[in-house]
Amino acid sequence: MTFSPLTIVHVGDMPTGIRLSPAHSIQLKLSNGLTRLGHLVLNFSDRDVARAKSWTGSRKFGRRAVNAALLAFCRHHRPDILLLGHADMIGAETVAAIRAEIKPLRVGQWNADPLFEPDNIRRLRSKFDVVDVTFITTAGAPLAALRAGGHAMSFMPNPVDASIEKGRADLLRDAPFDLFYACGNPGVPPREICGRTWNMNDFCNMLATRLPSLRMKLPGINNAPHLKAAAYQQALEQSAIGLNISRRADFPLYSSDRLAQIVGNGCVVAMERATGYNAYFSDDEMLFFSTVDELCEKLAYLAQDRDARMRMGTAGRARYMERFNERAVAAHMLAVLTGTRPPEDMPW
Repeated sequence: MTFSPLTIVHVGDMPTGIRLSPAHSIQLKLSNGLTRLGHLVLNFSDRDVARAKSWTGSRKFGRRAVNAALLAFCRHHRPDILLLGHADMIGAETVAAIRAEIKPLRVGQWNADPLFEPDNIRRLRSKFDVVDVTFITTAGAPLAALRAGGHAMSFMPNPVDASIEKGRADLLRDAPFDLFYACGNPGVPPREICGRTWNMNDFCNMLATRLPSLRMKLPGINNAPHLKAAAYQQALEQSAIGLNISRRADFPLYSSDRLAQIVGNGCVVAMERATGYNAYFSDDEMLFFSTVDELCEKLAYLAQDRDARMRMGTAGRARYMERFNERAVAAHMLAVLTGTRPPEDMPW
Protein backbone atom coordinates (compact mmCIF):
# COMPACT_ATOMS: atom_id res chain seq x y z
CA MET A 1 0.00 0.00 0.00
CA THR A 2 1.44 3.38 -1.02
CA PHE A 3 1.52 6.01 1.71
CA SER A 4 0.64 9.54 0.66
CA PRO A 5 1.80 12.21 3.12
CA LEU A 6 -0.69 14.95 3.89
CA THR A 7 -0.07 18.66 4.28
CA ILE A 8 -1.66 19.85 7.51
CA VAL A 9 -1.99 23.41 8.74
CA HIS A 10 -2.33 23.30 12.52
CA VAL A 11 -3.63 26.52 14.05
CA GLY A 12 -3.33 27.15 17.78
CA ASP A 13 -1.30 28.63 20.59
CA MET A 14 2.08 27.43 19.34
CA PRO A 15 5.40 28.30 21.01
CA THR A 16 7.06 30.85 18.76
CA GLY A 17 9.33 32.77 21.11
CA ILE A 18 7.19 35.91 21.09
CA ARG A 19 5.84 34.85 24.48
CA LEU A 20 7.07 32.34 27.05
CA SER A 21 4.66 29.61 25.99
CA PRO A 22 4.37 26.27 27.84
CA ALA A 23 6.41 23.36 26.54
CA HIS A 24 3.74 20.81 27.56
CA SER A 25 1.00 22.14 25.25
CA ILE A 26 -1.33 19.74 23.47
CA GLN A 27 -0.79 21.79 20.32
CA LEU A 28 2.88 20.86 20.27
CA LYS A 29 2.23 17.20 21.07
CA LEU A 30 -0.33 16.78 18.29
CA SER A 31 1.96 18.47 15.77
CA ASN A 32 4.75 16.12 16.89
CA GLY A 33 2.45 13.13 16.48
CA LEU A 34 1.30 14.14 13.02
CA THR A 35 4.88 14.74 11.91
CA ARG A 36 6.05 11.42 13.32
CA LEU A 37 3.30 9.72 11.31
CA GLY A 38 5.00 11.07 8.19
CA HIS A 39 2.96 14.17 7.40
CA LEU A 40 4.00 17.77 6.73
CA VAL A 41 2.72 19.92 9.60
CA LEU A 42 2.79 23.70 9.27
CA ASN A 43 2.14 25.37 12.62
CA PHE A 44 0.33 28.70 12.65
CA SER A 45 0.16 30.53 16.00
CA ASP A 46 -3.03 32.58 15.78
CA ARG A 47 -2.44 34.52 18.99
CA ASP A 48 1.15 35.44 18.25
CA VAL A 49 0.41 36.41 14.65
CA ALA A 50 -2.42 38.63 15.91
CA ARG A 51 -0.02 40.31 18.33
CA ALA A 52 2.64 40.73 15.67
CA LYS A 53 0.13 42.21 13.22
CA SER A 54 -1.14 44.78 15.75
CA TRP A 55 0.75 48.06 16.24
CA THR A 56 -0.22 47.90 19.95
CA GLY A 57 1.10 44.35 20.39
CA SER A 58 -2.37 43.29 21.53
CA ARG A 59 -4.02 40.28 19.94
CA LYS A 60 -7.41 42.00 20.37
CA PHE A 61 -6.51 44.59 17.75
CA GLY A 62 -4.89 42.05 15.44
CA ARG A 63 -7.96 39.88 14.91
CA ARG A 64 -8.75 41.04 11.38
CA ALA A 65 -5.10 40.83 10.35
CA VAL A 66 -4.57 37.31 11.68
CA ASN A 67 -7.62 36.03 9.81
CA ALA A 68 -6.31 37.54 6.60
CA ALA A 69 -2.88 36.05 7.32
CA LEU A 70 -4.28 32.54 7.79
CA LEU A 71 -6.21 32.79 4.53
CA ALA A 72 -3.02 33.84 2.73
CA PHE A 73 -1.04 31.10 4.49
CA CYS A 74 -3.48 28.42 3.34
CA ARG A 75 -3.61 29.81 -0.20
CA HIS A 76 0.16 29.51 -0.30
CA HIS A 77 0.47 25.98 1.12
CA ARG A 78 -2.87 24.48 -0.03
CA PRO A 79 -3.22 21.99 2.84
CA ASP A 80 -5.17 18.75 2.75
CA ILE A 81 -6.29 19.28 6.35
CA LEU A 82 -6.87 22.39 8.42
CA LEU A 83 -6.75 21.60 12.14
CA LEU A 84 -7.87 24.21 14.67
CA GLY A 85 -6.89 23.86 18.33
CA HIS A 86 -8.42 26.50 20.60
CA ALA A 87 -7.98 28.87 17.65
CA ASP A 88 -10.41 31.43 19.00
CA MET A 89 -8.83 34.28 17.03
CA ILE A 90 -9.99 32.66 13.79
CA GLY A 91 -13.55 33.35 12.72
CA ALA A 92 -15.93 30.87 11.10
CA GLU A 93 -16.15 33.13 8.06
CA THR A 94 -12.39 32.76 7.51
CA VAL A 95 -12.64 28.96 7.66
CA ALA A 96 -15.52 29.11 5.17
CA ALA A 97 -13.44 31.27 2.84
CA ILE A 98 -10.51 28.83 3.03
CA ARG A 99 -12.82 25.92 2.26
CA ALA A 100 -14.26 27.77 -0.72
CA GLU A 101 -10.81 28.28 -2.24
CA ILE A 102 -9.09 24.99 -1.38
CA LYS A 103 -10.81 21.80 -2.44
CA PRO A 104 -10.84 19.13 -1.31
CA LEU A 105 -10.12 20.20 2.27
CA ARG A 106 -11.03 18.51 5.54
CA VAL A 107 -11.33 20.70 8.62
CA GLY A 108 -11.26 19.62 12.25
CA GLN A 109 -11.29 21.47 15.54
CA TRP A 110 -10.12 20.10 18.86
CA ASN A 111 -10.72 21.40 22.35
CA ALA A 112 -9.47 20.33 25.78
CA ASP A 113 -11.72 22.55 27.91
CA PRO A 114 -14.65 21.17 29.93
CA LEU A 115 -18.15 20.73 28.52
CA PHE A 116 -19.67 21.97 31.77
CA GLU A 117 -18.45 25.46 30.85
CA PRO A 118 -21.15 27.28 28.80
CA ASP A 119 -18.68 29.63 27.12
CA ASN A 120 -16.71 26.65 25.86
CA ILE A 121 -19.87 25.19 24.30
CA ARG A 122 -20.46 28.55 22.62
CA ARG A 123 -16.95 28.59 21.17
CA LEU A 124 -17.29 25.05 19.87
CA ARG A 125 -20.69 25.66 18.27
CA SER A 126 -19.47 28.82 16.57
CA LYS A 127 -17.55 26.68 14.05
CA PHE A 128 -19.86 23.66 13.73
CA ASP A 129 -21.05 24.82 10.30
CA VAL A 130 -17.52 25.09 8.86
CA VAL A 131 -15.66 22.11 10.39
CA ASP A 132 -16.16 18.44 9.57
CA VAL A 133 -15.33 16.99 12.99
CA THR A 134 -14.92 18.31 16.53
CA PHE A 135 -12.60 16.45 18.91
CA ILE A 136 -13.05 16.92 22.66
CA THR A 137 -11.45 15.48 25.80
CA THR A 138 -14.81 14.52 27.31
CA ALA A 139 -16.71 11.34 26.48
CA GLY A 140 -20.13 9.87 27.20
CA ALA A 141 -23.46 11.70 27.33
CA PRO A 142 -22.05 15.27 27.38
CA LEU A 143 -20.21 14.58 24.12
CA ALA A 144 -23.20 12.79 22.59
CA ALA A 145 -25.44 15.78 23.36
CA LEU A 146 -23.37 17.93 21.01
CA ARG A 147 -24.08 15.53 18.14
CA ALA A 148 -27.69 16.77 18.02
CA GLY A 149 -28.24 18.16 14.55
CA GLY A 150 -25.79 15.72 13.01
CA HIS A 151 -22.42 17.29 13.83
CA ALA A 152 -19.59 14.75 14.05
CA MET A 153 -18.07 14.66 17.55
CA SER A 154 -15.19 12.44 18.62
CA PHE A 155 -13.40 11.79 21.90
CA MET A 156 -9.67 12.46 22.08
CA PRO A 157 -7.52 11.65 25.12
CA ASN A 158 -5.00 14.09 26.52
CA PRO A 159 -1.89 12.98 24.60
CA VAL A 160 1.43 12.14 26.20
CA ASP A 161 4.73 12.65 24.41
CA ALA A 162 7.92 10.96 25.61
CA SER A 163 10.02 13.77 24.14
CA ILE A 164 8.17 16.26 26.38
CA GLU A 165 7.18 14.18 29.41
CA LYS A 166 10.71 12.81 29.72
CA GLY A 167 11.05 12.38 33.48
CA ARG A 168 11.17 9.01 35.24
CA ALA A 169 10.02 9.69 38.77
CA ASP A 170 9.00 6.03 38.92
CA LEU A 171 12.68 5.09 38.88
CA LEU A 172 13.58 7.57 41.62
CA ARG A 173 13.49 5.73 44.92
CA ASP A 174 14.23 8.77 47.05
CA ALA A 175 12.06 11.40 45.39
CA PRO A 176 12.42 14.83 47.05
CA PHE A 177 8.62 15.25 47.12
CA ASP A 178 5.87 12.77 47.95
CA LEU A 179 3.03 14.76 46.35
CA PHE A 180 2.83 17.33 43.55
CA TYR A 181 -0.12 19.56 42.73
CA ALA A 182 -0.05 22.75 40.66
CA CYS A 183 -2.92 25.20 40.64
CA GLY A 184 -3.41 28.39 38.67
CA ASN A 185 -6.02 29.89 41.00
CA PRO A 186 -6.89 27.88 44.12
CA GLY A 187 -10.26 29.49 44.78
CA VAL A 188 -11.70 30.58 41.44
CA PRO A 189 -13.37 28.49 40.34
CA PRO A 190 -13.71 26.14 43.31
CA ARG A 191 -13.20 22.40 42.76
CA GLU A 192 -15.72 19.65 43.50
CA ILE A 193 -13.92 16.76 45.18
CA CYS A 194 -15.80 13.67 46.35
CA GLY A 195 -19.07 15.57 46.51
CA ARG A 196 -17.77 18.64 48.34
CA THR A 197 -16.74 22.06 47.06
CA TRP A 198 -13.20 23.05 47.96
CA ASN A 199 -10.88 25.99 47.74
CA MET A 200 -7.64 24.18 46.89
CA ASN A 201 -5.71 26.10 49.54
CA ASP A 202 -8.05 24.57 52.10
CA PHE A 203 -7.87 21.13 50.51
CA CYS A 204 -4.07 21.03 50.50
CA ASN A 205 -3.96 22.40 54.05
CA MET A 206 -6.29 19.59 55.07
CA LEU A 207 -3.95 17.04 53.50
CA ALA A 208 -1.00 18.59 55.33
CA THR A 209 -2.86 18.37 58.63
CA ARG A 210 -3.92 14.77 58.16
CA LEU A 211 -0.58 13.67 56.68
CA PRO A 212 2.03 15.86 58.41
CA SER A 213 4.98 13.80 57.17
CA LEU A 214 3.94 14.11 53.51
CA ARG A 215 6.43 16.27 51.62
CA MET A 216 4.42 18.33 49.15
CA LYS A 217 5.36 20.51 46.19
CA LEU A 218 2.41 22.85 45.62
CA PRO A 219 3.07 25.68 43.14
CA GLY A 220 0.22 28.17 43.19
CA ILE A 221 -1.10 27.00 46.57
CA ASN A 222 -0.98 29.36 49.55
CA ASN A 223 0.74 31.97 47.37
CA ALA A 224 3.62 29.67 46.43
CA PRO A 225 5.21 30.77 43.14
CA HIS A 226 3.84 29.25 39.95
CA LEU A 227 6.17 27.08 37.91
CA LYS A 228 6.49 27.06 34.15
CA ALA A 229 8.44 25.29 31.41
CA ALA A 230 11.71 23.75 32.68
CA ALA A 231 11.00 24.56 36.34
CA TYR A 232 7.59 22.86 36.09
CA GLN A 233 9.11 19.84 34.37
CA GLN A 234 11.80 19.55 37.04
CA ALA A 235 9.19 19.55 39.82
CA LEU A 236 7.31 16.72 38.12
CA GLU A 237 10.50 14.71 37.72
CA GLN A 238 11.14 15.03 41.46
CA SER A 239 7.65 14.05 42.67
CA ALA A 240 6.50 10.55 43.57
CA ILE A 241 2.74 11.16 43.23
CA GLY A 242 0.80 13.76 41.26
CA LEU A 243 -2.65 14.90 42.37
CA ASN A 244 -4.91 15.19 39.32
CA ILE A 245 -7.91 17.25 40.37
CA SER A 246 -9.89 19.16 37.78
CA ARG A 247 -12.89 21.38 38.48
CA ARG A 248 -15.23 18.37 38.74
CA ALA A 249 -15.05 14.64 38.16
CA ASP A 250 -18.52 13.71 36.92
CA PHE A 251 -18.01 14.34 33.18
CA PRO A 252 -16.77 11.04 31.67
CA LEU A 253 -13.02 10.94 31.01
CA TYR A 254 -12.68 14.72 31.29
CA SER A 255 -9.41 15.79 32.84
CA SER A 256 -7.06 18.70 32.66
CA ASP A 257 -4.04 17.90 30.50
CA ARG A 258 -2.20 17.76 33.82
CA LEU A 259 -3.07 14.06 33.70
CA ALA A 260 -0.68 13.34 30.81
CA GLN A 261 2.01 15.52 32.34
CA ILE A 262 1.86 13.63 35.65
CA VAL A 263 1.70 10.08 34.33
CA GLY A 264 4.15 10.72 31.49
CA ASN A 265 6.84 11.70 33.97
CA GLY A 266 6.41 8.49 35.96
CA CYS A 267 4.51 10.00 38.87
CA VAL A 268 1.66 7.96 40.31
CA VAL A 269 -1.60 9.63 39.30
CA ALA A 270 -4.05 10.23 42.16
CA MET A 271 -7.51 10.95 40.76
CA GLU A 272 -11.17 10.39 41.54
CA ARG A 273 -12.69 7.10 40.47
CA ALA A 274 -15.73 9.02 39.20
CA THR A 275 -13.72 10.29 36.20
CA GLY A 276 -14.12 6.86 34.60
CA TYR A 277 -10.42 6.26 34.06
CA ASN A 278 -10.65 3.14 36.21
CA ALA A 279 -12.17 1.51 33.12
CA TYR A 280 -8.80 1.95 31.39
CA PHE A 281 -6.35 1.62 34.27
CA SER A 282 -6.23 -0.77 37.19
CA ASP A 283 -5.64 -0.04 40.87
CA ASP A 284 -2.09 -1.27 40.25
CA GLU A 285 -1.55 1.50 37.70
CA MET A 286 -3.22 4.54 39.25
CA LEU A 287 -4.33 5.70 42.68
CA PHE A 288 -8.12 5.95 42.43
CA PHE A 289 -10.23 7.29 45.27
CA SER A 290 -13.89 7.91 45.98
CA THR A 291 -13.54 9.61 49.36
CA VAL A 292 -11.03 11.92 50.96
CA ASP A 293 -10.38 9.25 53.58
CA GLU A 294 -9.46 6.76 50.84
CA LEU A 295 -7.15 9.32 49.24
CA CYS A 296 -5.35 10.00 52.53
CA GLU A 297 -5.00 6.31 53.31
CA LYS A 298 -3.49 5.52 49.92
CA LEU A 299 -1.18 8.54 49.95
CA ALA A 300 0.15 7.48 53.34
CA TYR A 301 0.69 3.92 52.15
CA LEU A 302 2.52 4.85 48.92
CA ALA A 303 4.67 7.46 50.65
CA GLN A 304 5.81 4.75 53.04
CA ASP A 305 6.10 1.83 50.58
CA ARG A 306 8.45 3.16 47.93
CA ASP A 307 8.66 -0.13 46.05
CA ALA A 308 4.88 -0.22 45.62
CA ARG A 309 4.84 3.41 44.53
CA MET A 310 7.59 2.86 41.97
CA ARG A 311 5.84 -0.21 40.54
CA MET A 312 2.58 1.71 40.21
CA GLY A 313 4.28 4.68 38.58
CA THR A 314 6.03 2.45 36.06
CA ALA A 315 2.89 0.48 35.25
CA GLY A 316 0.69 3.56 34.87
CA ARG A 317 3.23 5.33 32.70
CA ALA A 318 3.68 2.31 30.44
CA ARG A 319 -0.05 1.84 29.94
CA TYR A 320 -0.70 5.52 29.26
CA MET A 321 2.27 5.80 26.90
CA GLU A 322 1.02 2.76 25.00
CA ARG A 323 -2.60 3.88 24.66
CA PHE A 324 -2.59 7.67 24.59
CA ASN A 325 0.73 8.67 23.04
CA GLU A 326 0.90 11.59 20.60
CA ARG A 327 1.02 9.34 17.52
CA ALA A 328 -1.97 7.25 18.59
CA VAL A 329 -4.09 10.34 19.27
CA ALA A 330 -2.99 12.00 16.02
CA ALA A 331 -3.67 8.80 14.05
CA HIS A 332 -7.20 8.62 15.52
CA MET A 333 -7.89 12.21 14.52
CA LEU A 334 -6.66 11.64 10.97
CA ALA A 335 -8.67 8.43 10.63
CA VAL A 336 -11.86 10.24 11.65
CA LEU A 337 -11.12 13.29 9.49
CA THR A 338 -10.43 11.17 6.41
CA GLY A 339 -13.50 9.00 6.95
CA THR A 340 -11.75 5.71 7.64
CA ARG A 341 -13.02 5.57 11.22
CA PRO A 342 -16.42 6.58 12.62
CA PRO A 343 -16.18 9.55 14.99
CA GLU A 344 -18.03 7.57 17.66
CA ASP A 345 -15.33 4.89 17.70
CA MET A 346 -13.25 4.63 20.90
CA PRO A 347 -10.18 2.63 19.81
CA TRP A 348 -8.40 3.01 23.10
